[in-house]
Amino acid sequence: MDFDEIRRRLSRLDTACVCDGYKALNRPVRAVDPAIRPVTPGLRLIGRAHTLTCHEDFLTVIVALRDALPGEVLVIDSQGSRKALTGELFPTEARRKGLAGIVNDGPCRDTAAIRQQQLPYYARSVNPVAGATNRLFETQVPVTCGGVRVHPGEIVFGDDDGLIVASVEEISEVIPVAEEIQRKEARLLAEMEKGRSLIEMLNLEDHCAKIRAGHKSKLEFLV
Repeated sequence: MDFDEIRRRLSRLDTACVCDGYKALNRPVRAVDPAIRPVTPGLRLIGRAHTLTCHEDFLTVIVALRDALPGEVLVIDSQGSRKALTGELFPTEARRKGLAGIVNDGPCRDTAAIRQQQLPYYARSVNPVAGATNRLFETQVPVTCGGVRVHPGEIVFGDDDGLIVASVEEISEVIPVAEEIQRKEARLLAEMEKGRSLIEMLNLEDHCAKIRAGHKSKLEFLV
């Protein structure tokens, strides 16, 4: 599956369905620490990782912003920084260049202005005090962001519920499963709108009975 198809199909999914797809396949999912939250709710992030490391200094963020290509996401391993590494100017430039978004495992600032940008922008915290611009760190290397390993070029997918990182091969396998889960949930919701109970559309009684008896079982939709 090429990136254009991945982006097209992910744009119709959410992170919850994708995580359920990993669960259905019994595969581990690289879900970023939920403390890293979108500054602007309601936006979906889909792009390829452009990675960098830094600490209390955002000079490398500027270098990565210069070098990143359209459709890429800046993924910042802040190494525990407490000072702001991104602010209003960076998403403005990112949007001008056609980048997909910014993920900052550290503090940001200028949040009111960022919310006007309509660029997917995630950060761990907010601090009005900016970092320095005196040190150069690494770019386009494997980094740790939100507790997960991120390699350059990997897929970053996010919405209001959080962020997922995946290789092209991983996400290509998970997407069809997530799509089927989404279709089943849509059928459930449609039936519930008609007045049908959620409980009767699950194998709840049988599942609970097997669990009580010590047998293996799986809760499943019956639609």
